[in-house]
Amino acid sequence: MSATTAPVNGRVAHWFAELPAPRPALPGDRDADVCVVGAGMTGLWTAYYLKQADPSLRITVLEAEFAGFGASGRNGGWASGLIPGARDRLARTYGRDAVLDWQRAMNEAVDEVIAVAAREGIDADIVKGGTLRVARTPAQATRLRHKTEQDHEWGVPESVLLTPAESARHIAIDGVTAGAYTPHCARLQPAALVRGLAETVERLGVTIYEKSPVTAIEPGRALTAHGTVRAPVVLRATEGFTASLKGLRRAWLPMNSSMIVTEPLPEEIWKEIGWEGRETLGDTAHGHMYAQRTPDDRIAIGGRGVPYRFASRTDDSGRVSDRTILQLTRTLQRMLPQTTGARVDHAWCGVLAVPRDWSATVGLDRATGVGWAGGYVGHGVTSTNLAARTLTDLVLKRDTRLTRLPWTGHRPGTWEPEPFRWLGVRGLYVAYRLADRHEAGGRTRTSPIATVADLIARRP
Repeated sequence: MSATTAPVNGRVAHWFAELPAPRPALPGDRDADVCVVGAGMTGLWTAYYLKQADPSLRITVLEAEFAGFGASGRNGGWASGLIPGARDRLARTYGRDAVLDWQRAMNEAVDEVIAVAAREGIDADIVKGGTLRVARTPAQATRLRHKTEQDHEWGVPESVLLTPAESARHIAIDGVTAGAYTPHCARLQPAALVRGLAETVERLGVTIYEKSPVTAIEPGRALTAHGTVRAPVVLRATEGFTASLKGLRRAWLPMNSSMIVTEPLPEEIWKEIGWEGRETLGDTAHGHMYAQRTPDDRIAIGGRGVPYRFASRTDDSGRVSDRTILQLTRTLQRMLPQTTGARVDHAWCGVLAVPRDWSATVGLDRATGVGWAGGYVGHGVTSTNLAARTLTDLVLKRDTRLTRLPWTGHRPGTWEPEPFRWLGVRGLYVAYRLADRHEAGGRTRTSPIATVADLIARRP
């Protein structure tokens, strides 16, 4: 193994072996029954379920770049049952039973993603190996025990605590003080899933126009520089790019997350590491990491990097700073010293959407016909599927179990104006880094620095 070659930096994500040729742009004004704005997983799953429910619907999808260009093609490849919201807080508003049902629906959605991929012949290298979370300090171990107890309270008794030795049987992470495992997660190749979904909905008769950025969504229409799509129902599925739309600058904060991927590791290294179950891997640090063993035996690992750009700006190419690459490389090598010397082949970043209360939302305004789904706070691979099925029921005016879930119609509020937004997010992540250093000294409880930061951020 050699670490001397500079990695590819940006170029969207490692998951795209080569960037796809874009589909044609919108050729002028068009009419449709449903217009979906955004060809990521939310938009494509929604088009899929709507077309399955009513094949006669004329559905048009508008995409600024190409299908999967955003978080759908750049994420860590976790199809998990993690709820994109604050369970305790939402239960106080919508009731405990509603949140319990949401958690059940999320767990079921993991299997739904797997089932649809199999049925439609989408080869996304899916393995349902569950998730291993590890703690490497006493304070992290305390949080891990608390999170596992919370899972039990919210109807996930399958989440189990592990000793360091039990954790090592999954993955030989260095310095583990405690672990936890849940079966409700599948590893996958995200770009393969989103591209497969795009091809599937086209076969069903959905029209996708790429290189057609929407500048505004209004009742009955979506506006682009190439023309206007008129439809009685217009659904916004723009996630981290929502702030670029007229009137939505402060709706959801585009949080930046960065990733690196190693070269393929040799068999002798994998014998030391383990990871034979293809579990997804996370930790309980405040500046948390997430990782997977890729189908071609690399390690892809991610973290926050530069969490937010002033005025909700987003980059296009996915380039990350050398400092972020170094931070992620050091995190990997501290956790898995066996990877020291492994070359980093690719680094990239993307944005995910964070509502002000860190809870996702799905809805449809019947008066205007404008609908939305998103704000998945980094748990979007599975949430997009559940959101799409919920949107489908709303569009078709069906009163179902899904339309009664607590995120349906939820209003999370708006973020503060600049420069307070930038100063606040920057200050929070400086605080989280300080809290991790504070806890590295051996304290058994969460650093008060992080506790105050969580209160200010309203994080669950």
